Amino acid sequence: MPTIAIIGAGPGLGQAIARTFGSHGFGVALLARDRAKLGDLAGKLTAEGIEAAAFPADVLDRAALVRALGEAAARFGGIDVLEYSPAGTFGSTALTVPSETEPAHVQHELEFQLYGAIAATRAVLPAMREAGAGTLLYTTGAGSIAPVPQLGNVNAAAAALRNWVLNLHRELDGTGVQAAHVGIDAVIGSDDAAIPGFATAPAEQISPLYWELHTTDRDQSERIFRA
Repeated sequence: MPTIAIIGAGPGLGQAIARTFGSHGFGVALLARDRAKLGDLAGKLTAEGIEAAAFPADVLDRAALVRALGEAAARFGGIDVLEYSPAGTFGSTALTVPSETEPAHVQHELEFQLYGAIAATRAVLPAMREAGAGTLLYTTGAGSIAPVPQLGNVNAAAAALRNWVLNLHRELDGTGVQAAHVGIDAVIGSDDAAIPGFATAPAEQISPLYWELHTTDRDQSERIFRA
């Protein structure tokens, strides 16, 4: 059974991606910090006929993240697709405009976005290279491309991740392994989740992009979703 590992799996985008790939016969390895919520999501997907399992891990604890990915690979017999989209919270993320950003503000976001992605990639890429097949997908907000002042530190780290992914795509050209970035120019959820000045979109409208990058759009290094 082909398997996708979703890092940052939750009831929004992660769940939608899990359902999209699960509907095509994929097993789903769910990775996130909250053990209880992760277990609930795995149970919900299982009830829908999708083979899913939870592997609690914090992307800031890179040893634990790599260990969880190893456990997922052992459980499912390998990882064919990696999707990286951990989401911070307003409680854990200090938002700063560029002129008020200090190095520590960016460092935390780099640890969360870029360094976690690098660690996860190094955990799964060797097996993909050996197999000559695999897909690596990474998600940021569209501020990685067109930054907004309110998210100065977050956008800086997201732009670093995007740059690294686009370069990884170029490096892996011809190996059979796809690497691509998804930039989401919307607040994910219903209108109830709206933030003034930002459009909203349901996760189910976004998740097909990931399947397309894995299947029909493997030559593309990036897709941008705009509501």
